[in-house]
Amino acid sequence: MKKKLLSALLSVAMVASLLVGCGAKTEAPAATEEATTEAPAEEAAPAEDVTISVAAIETAYGADMWAKVAEAFTAETGIKVELTTDKNLEDVIGPSMQGGEYPDVIHLATGREAALTEQFIKGNLIADITDVLSMTVPGEDAVVSDKIAGGFTDTSLTNPYGDGKTYLAPMFYSPCGLFYNAGLLEEKGWAVPTTWDEMWELGDKAAAEGIALFTYPTTGYFDAFLYALMYSVGGPEFFNAATNYEEGIWDTAEAKTCFDIIAKLATYTNPITPAQANDQDFTQNQQLVLDNKAIFMPNGTWIVGEMAEAPRAEGFKWGMTALPAVTAGGAGYSYTWFEQAWIPSGAENIDAAKQFVAFLYSDVACEIFAAAGAIQPVLGIADKLEGDNVMFYSIYDNGAKAAMGNFAAYESVAGLGSVREVFLDPVNSLVEGNMTQEAWVESIKEASDLMRANLK
Repeated sequence: MKKKLLSALLSVAMVASLLVGCGAKTEAPAATEEATTEAPAEEAAPAEDVTISVAAIETAYGADMWAKVAEAFTAETGIKVELTTDKNLEDVIGPSMQGGEYPDVIHLATGREAALTEQFIKGNLIADITDVLSMTVPGEDAVVSDKIAGGFTDTSLTNPYGDGKTYLAPMFYSPCGLFYNAGLLEEKGWAVPTTWDEMWELGDKAAAEGIALFTYPTTGYFDAFLYALMYSVGGPEFFNAATNYEEGIWDTAEAKTCFDIIAKLATYTNPITPAQANDQDFTQNQQLVLDNKAIFMPNGTWIVGEMAEAPRAEGFKWGMTALPAVTAGGAGYSYTWFEQAWIPSGAENIDAAKQFVAFLYSDVACEIFAAAGAIQPVLGIADKLEGDNVMFYSIYDNGAKAAMGNFAAYESVAGLGSVREVFLDPVNSLVEGNMTQEAWVESIKEASDLMRANLK
C-alpha cells in the first residue's frame, strides 16, 4: 500500500502549480429525497489525547473559518486538531506524504490543476466513509445523512467507483452559471438570452459596441459549463453516456451540438482571454466583466468574494444566469459545483478523522462556514442566506434545472491526459485559432477510447 501511495504522489509532484483562489466548482441544492439509514452506526471512541491532522485548501473563503471549526470540534469532542491551510496546499503536504505521512483529513476538491485528489482516486487510496453517513453529528442528535441535502452523496463526485459506497464528503456547494454585469444589460436595454440563438444575437450587438460576448478565467472553468451544456442538449441520458465514454457517443447529433456551440462561442470570446487563462492571471479575465470588456463568464458564487476589492464599471451589479436552452421553450441548466473532504487510506487516525468529517455538518460548523461565505450542502441552509447569495442559491427556483455528476474515473495510462487536458484545455487553442473544431473532436474520440478501456 505504501509503495502504491508513494508512486501516486511522486507523479503528482511533477504536475504544474494549482488554480489559486478558486473554490470549487460541484451539486444541486434541490433535493428530491433525503438519504435514509436503518440505524446509526456505532462510533468508535477515540483514544485519549488523540490529535488529528487536518489539511484544507485556502480559497477565497479564507483560512480563519477552518481554525474556528477546528476549535469548536476540539471543544465538543476533546480531539485536538493540528491544522494546515494554504493556497498551495498540494505543494505543502506533498513532501510529507511522499515520506509516508498523511493528513487524517484533507479538504481539497477535484478539478484542480495539480489533480492530487484525482491521483488518490485513481490509486484507490481514499478511505471508505460510507459509515460516516450513519454517524450522529458530534454535539447533536441528528444523523449525518439526515442533514445532507439529497443527491449530494449519490454522484460520481462522492462515489467515484460506482460501488454504492461514499469516499468523498460533499462540502461547500456553489451553483455555477454565467456571471455578468446586470447593470450593463439594463443600461443597454439588452435582455438576458434564454436560447443560444438569442446569445449569438446579443454577441453581435455587443461586438458593434466593442464589447466581447464572452470570457473565461481558465479552461478549467469549462468543466461546469460543459456538464450543464450536455444536460441542456441531451438530458441526463446523454450526459451519463458521455461521461462514461460510451462508444460512438461523440458522433451523435447531441455531441455535435455541444461542440458547435463551444466552437462558435470561441469566436465571440475576448481575444486576450487565452493569454491570461492561467493560475497567475485568471483574475484579469474576470476583471474583463467588471470593466465591461466582456459580458458573460462561467464561474461560481465565490466570484463575489474573490473580486470584492476589484475596481468595476459605474453601476456594476452582479447577475447570474443558467446556460441558455438549445431551443425555444427548452430547459436551461446550471451545474452545481461542490468541494470535497476525504480521508487518505494511509491516515493514522481514521476513526477520529471520521468524527471530524461528521462534525463538518453540525449547525455550529455550518454557521462558521456560512459567515465566511462557504455554504454547506445541508437542508434548509438557503433560508439563512441574504444579499447576493439569495439570488445565486435561488437559481433553481427561477426555472433553471440542476446538472450534477462528473466524468468517470479511469486508470492512469501512459500518454493519456486528464479530462481537463483532453476536453477543456484545447478551448484556448480554439479561441486563438490554432486548432480546428475537427481536430479537437478527433482528439477527444481517441482519448475516450482509452478512457473507456481503462474505466475503474
